[in-house]
Amino acid sequence: MAAAMGGKLPGPASGTVPANAYTTESNPIVVIGEQYIAPYPVDLKIQHTVFTVTENNFDITDVNDNPIFKVKNKLFSFPDRRVLLDAAGNPLVSLKQKILSVHRRWRVFRGESDKSIDFLFSVRKSSLVHLKMRTKTTMTKTLDVFLASNTSESQPDFKIKEGWRDSSCTIFAGDAIIAQMQRKQNVKSLVINADNYGITAYPNVDYAFVVALVVILDEMNRNSYD
Repeated sequence: MAAAMGGKLPGPASGTVPANAYTTESNPIVVIGEQYIAPYPVDLKIQHTVFTVTENNFDITDVNDNPIFKVKNKLFSFPDRRVLLDAAGNPLVSLKQKILSVHRRWRVFRGESDKSIDFLFSVRKSSLVHLKMRTKTTMTKTLDVFLASNTSESQPDFKIKEGWRDSSCTIFAGDAIIAQMQRKQNVKSLVINADNYGITAYPNVDYAFVVALVVILDEMNRNSYD
């Protein structure tokens, strides 16, 4: 497997893979690039730091703090536009919120483009109400992910199911888990107004795609709070 552009392929995760995790080698999930496929689970760390309303960045590293990706605001654009860069600073995809969308949709394009030919996938709040009450105050939220080829959008290609108080999420392809995220907080993150996340992308899943999904989820939650 080729190393990711601008950096080394992250090492394998140390945790146990769930029984229903996606592991198919013959048909890997590739959305952003096949160089971001590993034959083992990959652990990544995301730190989100908010400096100002218009400066709102993410640093993505492996478990040894080696840089893997970075997400920055697109220069001279509105705050609803982000660019995912590799470790060398090359733009991989642009994340753009669709203004006045009923379901709070984000659209993702290859590189820094916003042309239809470079459209890869979109993420929106589920059109159905998915509430699973555990107590009087707990619930889960669901986002639907549609690949560019899924023009009918009758069924999502992937789903993101979020846990209690946005502290975790699980990403599914059908019934198979392709990735999981857990929010992590410490004294440093509270002082510098940062959110930290731990991500595990399961074998043969495009971990750049997983990072993009988690960033969009964070942006949706942040806008809701605002």
